Amino acid sequence: MVKLIAGLSGTGKSQKMLEEINETVEKEQGSLVCIEQKTSLRYDLNYKVRLIEYQPYQLEGVESLKAFITGLHAGNFDITHIYLKSIHRLVGTDDVAVLSDFCAWCERFGEEHGIHFTMTARADLEKLPAELKKYL
Repeated sequence: MVKLIAGLSGTGKSQKMLEEINETVEKEQGSLVCIEQKTSLRYDLNYKVRLIEYQPYQLEGVESLKAFITGLHAGNFDITHIYLKSIHRLVGTDDVAVLSDFCAWCERFGEEHGIHFTMTARADLEKLPAELKKYL
């Protein structure tokens, strides 16, 4: 399952994701991972959530992010949820085609391994293509 929390800057995407994370951690038995470029959520997340700062790994592009996620799963088969804050920053582009392809990959990977993906994206909801609107 893939869920996209989209909106323009300042519309509360991070807060909405944070609320979802903290609700899910109380209900789920598996591991939850939150990946963000820096650790701005450090003090707001439940201590049970694994927060990963992506920037120090100096990975660039969507293929690096896919490899990173695959490696996380290889090291911990108990991951049930992966949260990606500001996906456009993690993949290094605002290109909706790249985001659409990445969401489709997450959907396939998640179905195969039992992982739910939730990500925030800076995007105008009015201009999102249909292939991304299905994840809202």
